[in-house]
Amino acid sequence: MNWTTAEAAAGQIPSHSRVFVHSVAQAPRSLLDALCARADEVRNVELIHIHTEGPAPYVSPAMSSSFHHTACFVGHNVREAVQAGRADYVPVFLSEIPWMFRSGRMPIDVALISVSPPDERGMCSLGPSVDVSLAAIEAAKLVIAEVNPRVPRTFGDGDIHMDRIRWAVEVDRPLPEAVRKPIGETERAIGRHIAGLIEDGATLQMGIGTIPDAVLAELGGHRRLGIHTEMFSDGLLDLIEQGVVTGEEKAVLAGKVVSTFAMGSQRLYDHIADNPLYRFKDAAFTNDTAIIRQNPKVTAINSAIEVDLTGQVCADSIGPLQYSGVGGQMDFIRGASLSRGGKPIIALASTTRHGASKIAATLRPGAAVTTTRAHVHYIVTEFGVADLYGKNLRDRAKALIEIAHPDHREPLSRSAHALSMKRSLLD
Repeated sequence: MNWTTAEAAAGQIPSHSRVFVHSVAQAPRSLLDALCARADEVRNVELIHIHTEGPAPYVSPAMSSSFHHTACFVGHNVREAVQAGRADYVPVFLSEIPWMFRSGRMPIDVALISVSPPDERGMCSLGPSVDVSLAAIEAAKLVIAEVNPRVPRTFGDGDIHMDRIRWAVEVDRPLPEAVRKPIGETERAIGRHIAGLIEDGATLQMGIGTIPDAVLAELGGHRRLGIHTEMFSDGLLDLIEQGVVTGEEKAVLAGKVVSTFAMGSQRLYDHIADNPLYRFKDAAFTNDTAIIRQNPKVTAINSAIEVDLTGQVCADSIGPLQYSGVGGQMDFIRGASLSRGGKPIIALASTTRHGASKIAATLRPGAAVTTTRAHVHYIVTEFGVADLYGKNLRDRAKALIEIAHPDHREPLSRSAHALSMKRSLLD
């Protein structure tokens, strides 16, 4: 590991190279800023990553000849560029991205990462973001790192030796924190319905946001819960401190909270630092259906943008406009459905903030099907739970209409009848 400046390190990145950027809270800001400062010197540098926090100046129109962005998950900082066509999106399960890097299907020239200072053995930690970043580091020809004492050392797969890092830049910067939004009445109602589906001893997977926080807030009376998830935030900490989460019934890493990344407040970063309760693992492990299904009563809670009356779930686009990504939804929906006593759950508010129904007769033109109707079991809104598993199309439509907003139930019923008539005419 050779110490240098961010400017000198960025100077090692040639034109026409593919550069991986460390994920979520670990995005190396000083290295990205130094690379963007070289926009006049480089051409066609491809930057690839899943979600990252902070600005993404490399997707600005002024830098389009210097940098090209490929998103494996579309975050808020690159969404406009992807929708405008200045950046691209790769539909891919999170579980498969590490394989794409390691196999050379998507070769990585340079990995820009953020790590803790090395310990007495020379090991640096990837902190709260192992995800696909470990695979990118292993595959990269050149690894450049910010070394930041604010990065919490974590247990799991995220240790890399300082010798793997060619160039290192010293920084001292707090990790970005996730601002928790207030839980509204709609989210509380959804949380109560989902909590009613969760059994004692279940293994939970959840995301980050108001609905996961609302679910977690309703679980204070549960016992012996386990966590095997793609991500988590502050909402989980209270349940751990209350002794609700023990992981004692898990089959995979029993007693441990297993995740591939985390993002939250400084409280969370302090909590996971040097804490053997947590195991931050490669996404190829956490999101492997064969691993997930080994745990008992896997209850996977995922969100959606809209659901049609047959049960098709769109969770990553608004019509043809790419909004987020496939991520790990299908990994966990399938893993939960194969788990003994598992429950795959899709949760969403019944309407958009403009009052349109999220339970739709058909998906919007151009919308992506993130989770197929054959994979869907439970759909939950603030108005209740629809169990679609094993139901025919007519019964699915009826169950979904019952949990739609009351203002939309009659028009949805008419649409369902019209669709049924069309199907009968085609027979």
